[in-house]
Amino acid sequence: MPQSLVKNYVHICFSTKERFPFIDHQIKQELFAYLGGICKKLESPAIEIGGVEDHVHILCKLSRKIALMKLIEEVKSHSSKWIKTKGGKYSKFYWQNGYGGFSVNPTDVEIVQRYIQNQENHHRNKTFQDEYRSLLKKYHIEFDECYVWD
Repeated sequence: MPQSLVKNYVHICFSTKERFPFIDHQIKQELFAYLGGICKKLESPAIEIGGVEDHVHILCKLSRKIALMKLIEEVKSHSSKWIKTKGGKYSKFYWQNGYGGFSVNPTDVEIVQRYIQNQENHHRNKTFQDEYRSLLKKYHIEFDECYVWD
């Protein structure tokens, strides 16, 4: 086959280190736009980016030219360096070490998009830890609580 034809949607989720509430209303939209710019530069256009004070969700179309691990490494490292330039209160900003990456069926893209858009309401009743556990269970990912959080 002479062509490489790929369309992989992925839902990525990761938190700030120790779930510290760094992502306030002052920086949130600019951060989401910055994350989207990194994804675009890596040929993995973001469809939706959202989150709350202690974590983000990114729904993107993963490029056929990059591994998920490399995309996340680039997104986290560049955005961490960027946010530290935004003022003293962000000087100790770090992302958690790990991440969640979940494949999304093309027919479910709009459902995941709405889920990400609704993060503010969603987290009035559910912590990031509970949300993340639910995602892991939904995707049948075995995990040990001792190694999930940092």
